[in-house]
Amino acid sequence: MKNIVLIGMPASGKSTVGVILAKTLGVGFVDTDLVIQQREKALLQDIIDEKGLQCFLDKERDAILSLECENCVIATGGSVVFRDGAMQKLKRNSVIIFIDVPLENVKARLNNIKTRGVAAPKNQTIDDIFYERFPLYKKYADITVDTADLSPEETVSKIIFSLKK
Repeated sequence: MKNIVLIGMPASGKSTVGVILAKTLGVGFVDTDLVIQQREKALLQDIIDEKGLQCFLDKERDAILSLECENCVIATGGSVVFRDGAMQKLKRNSVIIFIDVPLENVKARLNNIKTRGVAAPKNQTIDDIFYERFPLYKKYADITVDTADLSPEETVSKIIFSLKK
């Protein structure tokens, strides 16, 4: 089985859905945000604040490039789509699934983008981030799963159904 890679906005549920999906399929689970934190021995927000956005994006790419896993669900950070090299590596042996959450839902879930570790320039709003990233998520996705008003379990069911098509 190919890896299943989840991409999408911060707070779209990639990590939560990823764990449930991995358990349902009986495969491994990797959260690339945690890989970055373990490699750097720092929180995502601290890396962004102390080393800058571009450095963070490079560290995110490097974490992806270092992954060696098969039969895994991989939850990525929302900014992974800014590094084409990382996305090309993921596409080689994975199905890329865009967890598509409406902007209103993202705003309701994402209370403070300044402390969550969201990779974005300081002056960007959630709207700005959404509209900048949305075309990139669509570009890289093999499958788009609309998750408006779905629970994590319903989202997993919809992903599994989409994979069987």
